[in-house]
Order: sequence, then structure tokens, then C-alpha cells
Amino acid sequence: MARLLEHDVDPDPLRQFAVWFEDARAAGTFEPEAVALATATPDGAPSARMVLLRGFDERGFVFFTNYESRKATELTANPRAALLFHWKEMGRQVRIEGPVERVSRAETAAYVATRGRASQIGALASPQSREIASREELERLVAEVESRYEGADLPIPDGWGGFRLDPQVYELWQHGEARLHDRLRYSRDDRGAWHIRRLAP
Repeated sequence: MARLLEHDVDPDPLRQFAVWFEDARAAGTFEPEAVALATATPDGAPSARMVLLRGFDERGFVFFTNYESRKATELTANPRAALLFHWKEMGRQVRIEGPVERVSRAETAAYVATRGRASQIGALASPQSREIASREELERLVAEVESRYEGADLPIPDGWGGFRLDPQVYELWQHGEARLHDRLRYSRDDRGAWHIRRLAP
């Protein structure tokens, strides 16, 4: 198993993440963009779920959701989050932590335009995270949206859009034998410069 050494990684964690992300894709990882998103209420009660990363650049990491969902409600009240990527085929994990903010409506519109019609209908129909009576009720809501917009363009849901996480901390984790994993932590100083420190496994 390859070692993860300080002199082998890019000093910029975003560039290093991009390398590992492409490695995971090339290795045939199923949905390498799948990521665990952890949020918390203002009083510290945590929750986590899987979401799909829909883009990353120097501004941060973007995912989309219903703004009335539990995750969005928690992010609005306590705008900090953590992401965890796990690429089993590579024996790698990446943790990313930082504040979040909503993306612009224009960014949401651009993303919605890339989605299939069925996915757009689902986003319009589903009252995400709220209790519904049955599976049949959900299917009825979907059918109503399909009927209402048959042969027409679908609107962007009013209560749906993206969040962007601005990374303040990255941690790279490489599997090692006998639990001697390699962990490198990137963190910013007061001037915004990145520093790499090794953590014990």
C-alpha cells in the first residue's frame, strides 16, 4: 500500500483533492462524488446523510437540496458543515470542514438545467424531510406535477437550491497496514496560507 508523505502531496489542498478525485474516478469507484454531509443544530445535535458533490473550485464545494429539508434547516441556523469522502477502492478518505452559504439563484438555475426531467419533477413534487401518509401519496404528488407541466418547461422549485462549503480544514487519510494509516491535515493560518501537519492514526 502506498504511503502518504508530506513531500509527495501538493501544498494546495484543492489541487491535491482534484488529483485524488480523478484517481477515484479512474479506479472505477461507484459515484466518487458521493459524500457524507454532517450538520448540527444550534445546540449541537448532529446529523449526517449522503449527498452528491455537484462541483468544486477555489470558491468551495457545492451540493444541492430542498431548502426546507432537515439539512438545509440546520445549515441555515448553524452555517458550518463537514464533508467526508470515502473511496474504498483507493483506501482513501478526505475530510473537509468549513462554513457554508447558499449559492446564487443563477447557479441553481444552471444546475437544474443539467438534470433529467424526472429528477426535476421529483424535486418539485417531494416535500423533502416532511412526513407523508404513504408511498402512494408521494406518487400522487409526482403525478400531479407531471400532469400540471405536461408538454411545458418545468420551473425551478422556489424552495430548492445549492450550498457551498468554504474549506478551512482538509484531512487526507491513506489506509495503512496494522492500522498505521497516514493522515495529513491542511489548515489555514491568519493570512490564509495552508500548512500541513501529520496526525497519528
